[in-house]
Amino acid sequence: MSAPFFDWLGERIERVNSVVSVGLDPDPNRLPETVQDADLPRWAFNRRIIDATHEHAACYKPNAAFYEDGDGWRALRETVAYAHGKDIPVLLDAKRGDIGNTARQYAEVLDMVDAITVNPYLGRDALDPFLSREDKGIFILARTSNTGAAAIQDLELASGEPLYEHVTSLAGEWNNHDNVGLVVGATAPEELEEIRELAPELPFLVPGVGAQGGDEQAAVEHGLADGVGLVNSSRGIIFAGENARGNFFDAAGQAAKNLKHGLNEYRSQNS
Repeated sequence: MSAPFFDWLGERIERVNSVVSVGLDPDPNRLPETVQDADLPRWAFNRRIIDATHEHAACYKPNAAFYEDGDGWRALRETVAYAHGKDIPVLLDAKRGDIGNTARQYAEVLDMVDAITVNPYLGRDALDPFLSREDKGIFILARTSNTGAAAIQDLELASGEPLYEHVTSLAGEWNNHDNVGLVVGATAPEELEEIRELAPELPFLVPGVGAQGGDEQAAVEHGLADGVGLVNSSRGIIFAGENARGNFFDAAGQAAKNLKHGLNEYRSQNS
């Protein structure tokens, strides 16, 4: 049986017929004037993004980097509560990975959110405080979407396998509570296919579509396990209104809808 997070995510995907994850990365330098004077501009921005996109979102994925100050954490708490009020799970993109008391402290954020991304570089003990949270989703970085990822993640080990394949195998071993997923970028479609073959039952979070130009078809074909998984777009949705005529937030809603429909075409081909 899967962890409660993945059960909830599966129900949400079915209800709204969408695997779209909307990344909530409210860069203060790009927020529209309509929210600049709010008490918490990032929260005001996120609220309006959620209002515009919730019909098309399976999940929201705030990136911790945009909230790591006093007002930012307040904005994040309000954002999570608002998403939960619409029965939408929240995955914090934090990429945590440390040891001892530090890891346990980082893991306390799971009291607020429903899932988190973690970095396996320090090994199993760095992830234990997260993995032990049976009700939460733990997405382990395997093959990320950034252009520099290959310099480390593609390194060949003594066994002959690339590092990302070894991480994938470890993730399967660490999945004692059926709460583990993997982060695999849509910008590396060949590696995405290989990782799916190695981990046929793990849900993937697939970033890199939208602004990074990742492969949407590969994201759907290889990113979903029994229909559960997420394809994320952040800037391509939340800042779609920067160059659009009309309402800034309506443009975000349309971008989320367009991505959902585009992904669903591939989902229907693979059903």
